Amino acid sequence: MNGLAIGFDFEPLLELLAMAALVGAVPLVAWQWRHRGDTAARRLRALTVLATFLTFDLILIGALTRLTDSGLGCPDWPGCYGSASPIGAKAEILAAQTAMPTGPVTHGKAWMEMLHRYMAGGVGFLLVVLAVLSWWVWRRGRRTGEATPSPWWATLSLAWVLVQGLFGAWTVTMKLFPAIVTLHLLLALGLLMLLAWQAEAYAPRPLAWPVGLRRAVLAFTGVAIAQVALGGWVSTNYAVLACQDFPTCQGQWLPPTDFQHGFTLWRELGRGAHGGWLPFEALTAIHLAHRAGAMVVFAALLALAWALWRQGGSDAGGEGRRWARRLLAVGGWQLASGLSNVVLGWPLVAALAHTGGAAALLLMCAILLARLRAGRSSNVIEPAAQRAGLLTVSSK
Repeated sequence: MNGLAIGFDFEPLLELLAMAALVGAVPLVAWQWRHRGDTAARRLRALTVLATFLTFDLILIGALTRLTDSGLGCPDWPGCYGSASPIGAKAEILAAQTAMPTGPVTHGKAWMEMLHRYMAGGVGFLLVVLAVLSWWVWRRGRRTGEATPSPWWATLSLAWVLVQGLFGAWTVTMKLFPAIVTLHLLLALGLLMLLAWQAEAYAPRPLAWPVGLRRAVLAFTGVAIAQVALGGWVSTNYAVLACQDFPTCQGQWLPPTDFQHGFTLWRELGRGAHGGWLPFEALTAIHLAHRAGAMVVFAALLALAWALWRQGGSDAGGEGRRWARRLLAVGGWQLASGLSNVVLGWPLVAALAHTGGAAALLLMCAILLARLRAGRSSNVIEPAAQRAGLLTVSSK
């Protein structure tokens, strides 16, 4: 059996699941030891924070896989040429690498791709454990009358990661189809935001800010998500180097563009709207759209930071100003890493930094929105959480 002719084989899937359990068990043991004396809610929150941290790492590993052209390092799924690791596929990988030395399959790319899959499986394993523990704690709370975190948060996270896994499989089997790869990235970022919100739900820290400021944060989050989607479209279409100067592009303010082909969403990698090769002008259009979006996001970030700074003057703890500084720091990081990608020829470090900055920005937005949601009704933590549906209280 080799290549794509093997069809679906359950053996590598079971082996991959075993590897995922092994990868996930390492941080799980550390979590169990460190929080062995904590309350159930604190333990669940700590496990959620751990899953959030590992999801952030997974996003960076996914970006590294894409940036090193390792997405097809193992051109089948879930295994690598029917094996659970590149070790069992040495002959097939060697044959593919010999036939095409600069092609998508090499030993290094195969290991990079499988590392990504192992890490994704480890995160999935932790979310299975989190869901099971959440329901167990909730059922125990019903018997004892304790206030317990809603198990539906963890259930939603588990369902989300399963869908994310399907898109990961389609990324390989559909040969890096740009729309699928972009959705795979957005789902990963969505999982990161969901886990951050979930962690806040276990230990709410309400922010009782004016309704206008809450709406501004929500609007900025929407704009940031749209820009990240544009960034994913740039990366998956390899349009970063369509413009290698700044602020002009190809030495012009308005170079030739082709938005029709560039933003035909359902097409194969490198293909245009009508099936032919994707014109270079389409890559230029994709790149310039992301630049325009960056200006909108940066202007919105400055406006929001200013509003938060003004709010911070009336906060007892100066929370508004702290959040303003955090947003400005991430905004500056994104500006510097984005410009570095263009003028330095898309170096790997700058590309990873840009992806990490985007993930950090959306993570901050999720935390802010969760705290604003908790603080909308009350300044008291537990009642606010109960009214927001984050806690369920049961009696005997």
